[in-house]
Amino acid sequence: RRAANKLAGATSVAAPSVVPNANMPKLSQAKVIVCAGLGEKLEGRKLRVAVIGGGPAGASAAETLAIGGCETYLIERKLDNCKPCGGAIPLCMVGEFDLPQELIDRRVRKMTMISPTNKEVQIGSTLADDEYIGMVRREVLDSYMRDRAGEKGATLINGLFMGMTLPQTKNGSYVLTYNDLGDAVSGKGTKKTLEVDVVIGADGANSRVAKEIEAGDYEYAIAFQERMRIDDEKMEYYKERAEMYVGDDVSPDFYAWVFPKYDHVAVGTGTVVDKKGIQKYQQGIRDRAEPRIRGGEIIRVEAHPIPEHPRPWRTKDRVTLVGDAAGYVTKCSGEGIYF
Repeated sequence: RRAANKLAGATSVAAPSVVPNANMPKLSQAKVIVCAGLGEKLEGRKLRVAVIGGGPAGASAAETLAIGGCETYLIERKLDNCKPCGGAIPLCMVGEFDLPQELIDRRVRKMTMISPTNKEVQIGSTLADDEYIGMVRREVLDSYMRDRAGEKGATLINGLFMGMTLPQTKNGSYVLTYNDLGDAVSGKGTKKTLEVDVVIGADGANSRVAKEIEAGDYEYAIAFQERMRIDDEKMEYYKERAEMYVGDDVSPDFYAWVFPKYDHVAVGTGTVVDKKGIQKYQQGIRDRAEPRIRGGEIIRVEAHPIPEHPRPWRTKDRVTLVGDAAGYVTKCSGEGIYF
């Protein structure tokens, strides 16, 4: 897992011809043991599981459960939605999650750390030629993982989770209420219910499932980023490079970034202690990075909360939280896709 902890060195090596971590256990090889808390065996039917939220955590859970033989439902309100995210993934995730190489937009082998006085430190001379930090677009990654869960047998529901009624008996069902948006007219869905034995909350930092089970709150950062299309010459500089900026002008307690994507860059920042000032810090990173993004066209603006630590409770009876809903994020970097 070296690539999760250090950035790759300057190299012009093309994409590796073998899948990284080929010998590591893969998601498709996972064996599922579901401890649902039911006091008796299910007779004549499969265990019913609803996964709320179709990001990497929810899609992974749905795929694994479907492979394991559970009757699995994956509810996601926007099937074309993507969480605002820098999109960096560790190399180990590529092999462990069976991700195809074409999903990776850029293979970062160079990292430039930039101090408050704009002194640059180059990192990336110690990794092997086939090691890198992967850069992905969440709309591409998430869609692929959801579709794969569907191919393995999960039922994909384009719906908005509204709430649930807890079981009235020890082995009773959870009754979920959601708006089915699959045939929505004027943005309004059809109210429906679904009975299941187990619920997995993968519905992000503002998790409704977490509220339903009173999982408690956590501190969070606000991340803000703009996707910019820059000219080819400037884009060439970011071909295998990402930048991280520090200083009070870009964030009082976090860092700002310029990360390369398929045909553009993501320019953003985050903060915990001064959420109301996020626009000021975004202007700060625009100013600091200006020589390298000058003339860039903003094609997308994104903002999202990022948890700083796990919730006080992540499991209650037959409900569990995963991903951002649970607070599984690396505090120092804000990286949570792998977890």
